[in-house]
Amino acid sequence: MDTKQLTLPITGMTCANCVATVERNLKKLDGVNSAVVNLSSERATVDFDSAKLGITDFIARVNRAGYGVATGDAEIIIKRLSDDNDARRLEKSLASLEGVLEAQVNFANEKARVRYVPTVVSQSEIRAAISKSGFEAVELGGEAEDAEAKAREHEINEQRRLLIIGLIFTVPLFLFAMTRDFNLLPDAFYAMSAMAGMTRAPAAWTNWLMLALAAPVQFYVGWQYYVGAFKALRNKSANMDVLIVMGSSAAFFYSLPITFGWLAGHVYFETAAVIITLIKLGKFLEARAKGRTSEAIKKLMGLRAKTARVIRPAANGGAGDGEEISVSIDDVRVGDVVLVKPGETIPVDGVVIEGKSSVDESMLTGESLPVEKKQGDAVIGATLNKLGLLKFEATKVGKETALARIIKLVEDAQGSKAPIQKLADQVSAVFVPIVVVIALLTFAVWYFLVPQFANYQFTDSTFTTALINMVAVLVIACPCAMGLATPTAVMVGTGKGAEIGVLFRNSEALERAGKVNVVVLDKTGTITKGQPAVTDIVTRDSILDDSKSNNEYRISSDELLRLAASVEKGSEHPLGEAIWAEATARGLGLGEAAGFAAEAGHGVQAEVEGRSVAVGNLRMMNARNYPLNGLESEVSRLQSEAKTAMLVAVDGQVAGVIAVADTLKENSKDAIDDLHRMGLKVAMITGDNQKTAEAIAKQVGIDEVLAEVLPEGKSSEVKKLQSQVKGRKSSDLRHSTFDVIAMVGDGINDAPALAQADVGIAIGTGTDVAIAAAPVTLMSGDLRGVARAISLSRKTLSTIKQNLFWAFFYNVILIPAAALGWLNPMLAAGAMAFSSVFVVSNSLRLRRVSL
Repeated sequence: MDTKQLTLPITGMTCANCVATVERNLKKLDGVNSAVVNLSSERATVDFDSAKLGITDFIARVNRAGYGVATGDAEIIIKRLSDDNDARRLEKSLASLEGVLEAQVNFANEKARVRYVPTVVSQSEIRAAISKSGFEAVELGGEAEDAEAKAREHEINEQRRLLIIGLIFTVPLFLFAMTRDFNLLPDAFYAMSAMAGMTRAPAAWTNWLMLALAAPVQFYVGWQYYVGAFKALRNKSANMDVLIVMGSSAAFFYSLPITFGWLAGHVYFETAAVIITLIKLGKFLEARAKGRTSEAIKKLMGLRAKTARVIRPAANGGAGDGEEISVSIDDVRVGDVVLVKPGETIPVDGVVIEGKSSVDESMLTGESLPVEKKQGDAVIGATLNKLGLLKFEATKVGKETALARIIKLVEDAQGSKAPIQKLADQVSAVFVPIVVVIALLTFAVWYFLVPQFANYQFTDSTFTTALINMVAVLVIACPCAMGLATPTAVMVGTGKGAEIGVLFRNSEALERAGKVNVVVLDKTGTITKGQPAVTDIVTRDSILDDSKSNNEYRISSDELLRLAASVEKGSEHPLGEAIWAEATARGLGLGEAAGFAAEAGHGVQAEVEGRSVAVGNLRMMNARNYPLNGLESEVSRLQSEAKTAMLVAVDGQVAGVIAVADTLKENSKDAIDDLHRMGLKVAMITGDNQKTAEAIAKQVGIDEVLAEVLPEGKSSEVKKLQSQVKGRKSSDLRHSTFDVIAMVGDGINDAPALAQADVGIAIGTGTDVAIAAAPVTLMSGDLRGVARAISLSRKTLSTIKQNLFWAFFYNVILIPAAALGWLNPMLAAGAMAFSSVFVVSNSLRLRRVSL
C-alpha cells in the first residue's frame, strides 16, 4: 500500500461539531487510514492509500459535507509557445501535477490559468513544471501570492461586509424597538388607548417597519447559518449553525403572525436581528484573532529572500569565472555558486567556498550572538550576513532548505491534535443535541409546569415567556469555545517555540514536555562541546640528561607540545588530533616523525629530530619502565578533573604531561541550574569511566551519573529508568516517583534513546538522524533551550486548561441560567459571540510570555 499524506485548507467551519463532521466524512472514504481536522488552523490532514484515492475525491467529499476547500488561481505568461499543440501539451502536463485542479493554456494570448490547492502545490512548483516542459514562465504581479492566505482574507472580508450590513439594519431596529417599548416616541407611533392612564399600544404599522428592517438581517446576513444548518442536518449531525437558526428563527417567525394581526402580543424582530448580528460580530473578531495565531508561520515565511545573486557560466560559453546574475529564489539550483554581500539575506542553504563573515542566525536558532563563518562552514537560508562578502555553493534549495523544513514542521505540529483535546471532542460530539433537548425541556417546563405555581407572576404570556427562555438557551450555548480551546493554544505555542529556536514535531510532544520530571543528558556534544582540546601542559621541573649532546636543558611547555604534536601528526585518534590542533594554533613548527608506531590502548611513538618521543598513558610508560619523575600526583590531579592525561617521554624519560578534555559548553551549568529551579532532576549518561563522569557532573551540578554506558546501551538505560520509576520512593533517581523522562542528545548513537524516552529532545547542531528520532528539536546547540522548551510546554498546557475551564464553565453555568429565565436572548447572543473571542485572546497571550 502506497501511503501518502495530504493537507487541505478547509473553509466554512464554525465550531467543533464542524470539525467532527469533516473528519467523519473523510474517514468514510475507502482507503483513508486517518483524518485529523484542526478548527484553529482550518486544515485537514489525511493519511490515505494513493492507489485508491486522489485529491479530487477528498475535495468532493468535503463539498458534500457542506464545507469547502480553499484554492488558488494563478495567471502566468508563457513564453516559447510555438503553436496550439504546445499549448495542449503544456495544459496536459500541468493538469497531471498533483494539487492542480484545473489548467487552461491559451496560445493566442500566451497565458496559463491554473486553479490549485495551495497546501499541496505552490506557484513556484507550477512554474518549475512549466520550465521542465520546455517553456518559460513569467509570473504576473512579480511575487508569488499566498493563495491560502488570500482565500482566508476573502472569507474575513466577506464576514466584515455582512457584519456592516447587519449593523446598518440592526442598530436602527434595536433603537426603534427600545424607544417604542418605553413609550419615548411621538403619538403617531402608537394606537389610541381605550382608557386614560393605560400604557399606549404600538401602532400596527410599526411592526411592519420592524419586519422590513429585520428581514434582510435574518435572510441575507444570516443566510449562511441556514445553509450550514441544512448541510449539518443532511449529514446527520448538528453544529452551532443549528442552534443559531433555531434561536433566531423562533423569535422571527413567532413575530410574523402578530405582525399579520392573526395573534395578539409583542413582536421580537429586534431579538432575532441582534442575535445574528452579535454572533456575526463575534465570528468576525474570532476570525481576525485566529489569523494572529499563525503569525509565527508568516514571520518565518517572511524571512525568505525573494532573489539570489548567482554566478553561472557566461552565456557565450567563454572562459572565466562566469557572470553574476540575479534570479528568483525558486530558480536557484543545487550546485549554484551564490554571492551574498554584507547586510543581505542568505537565500538558500550551502557551504562557504570563499570569504569570511559573521552571520546572524537568531531568527532561526534563537541564538543572539552572530556566528563566524569561513571556508567549509555551513550557512542557512534566511539568516543575515553581517560583515564580510561570502561566496558559497548551494546544497539545499526549495522545500529541502532548513527554513522550509522548519515551516513544514511547525505547520504539522499546529495541525495535529493534543491528547488533552480528547475530552473536548467527546463533549462536542453530543453537545448540540443535548442543548436542543435542554431548550425543548425549558419550553415545556415554562409552558406547562411553571403556570401551576399560583404565586408566579408572568410579565408576558406563558407561551411568550417559554419561547424567549428557550431561545436564550439555544443562543447562549457555545460549542465554538470548546473547539478552539486547544488548537489555538497549540498554534500560538508552537509558533512561539519556532521564534526561540524550539521546534515541536506535534502537539502531543508540546503537551507531554510540560510533564517531564527527569531530564537525562548525553555528555558528549550536549553538555560538552564534543571536541577534545588541550587544557593543561605540565613539564617536569628538573634537569634531563641529554646523552647525545652531553648538555643540560629544560623542556618548555611549547617544546613538549611541539614534540608530542610532531608524533601525533600521523595519528587519527581524537586525543592526538587535539594535541596537533593546539600546536598548530600556537604556530609551532613541527618536526618530521620517522618510524611512527601506534600501540592500541597505549599510545604512539616515533623519532623526531633524532630523539625518541613516546606519547601515551600510564600503562605505556610502566610497560617500558620509563620513570615518571614525580609526575604521578599531576596525573592523578588531572584525572580527578575529568581530563585525560597523556604522558610525553623523551629519550626514555617522562618529560611532562599534556591533559586533553572534552570541554564544557559555555552555558551548560546555567542550563542545568535552570532545570533545577524548575524542580527537575537531571541525570547524565556517558561512556566515560565513573571517576571522569563524576568529575564532570560535579562541575555542572548533575544529580545522577550513568557512566560506562556503551552507545547501544543508552536506550536500555532510559528504558530501565522508565520501568523502575513507577510507584517507588527513594532518594535514588532510579527509584523515585518521577514518571516522565526526557532524553537530550545529538549523536547517531543517541537516536534509539531519544526514541525510547517519553520526550526526546535533539540538539539541532547534531545529526539529522538524532533530530528525526526526537519529537522536540533545539535549533541551536545551547542547552538552555531544554528549560525553554519545558517552560513553554507548561505555559501552553496551562493556557489550554484555562481555555477548557472557561469553555466548560461558561456552558455549565450560563445554559442553566438561561433555562431559569435569567438571561435575555440578546444578552445570551452577545455572551455566546464573545466566549470564543475570549478563548482565542487568552491563547494569544502566549506570544508575550518570557522564557
